[in-house]
Amino acid sequence: MTCDDDKAAIALAALGHAARLSVFRLLVKAGPDGLMVGEIGAHLDMPLSTLAHHLRALKQAGLISQTRAGREVLTRAETAALHGVVDYLLSECCQGVHPRAQSA
Repeated sequence: MTCDDDKAAIALAALGHAARLSVFRLLVKAGPDGLMVGEIGAHLDMPLSTLAHHLRALKQAGLISQTRAGREVLTRAETAALHGVVDYLLSECCQGVHPRAQSA
């Protein structure tokens, strides 16, 4: 994922909610196999209506993907997207900041 200020802000805002962070961390633990939406709700003891709201925000931020498997929806963490955000944040690490010219 190529990142810029807007994409990074959207991803960080999505993860800035405790419930969404819990969902994302659970999906990271599940690995590439992901989890069905019902399984996520059961693990986190979260009503499906509330979970749907949080999944929508994570999906819009590009942090999860979902595929339909019959009547179920399989959800996976998009860890590459999070790596893109972290790489973007650290891309200029330790390069120093040049002093700004002062107005006279």
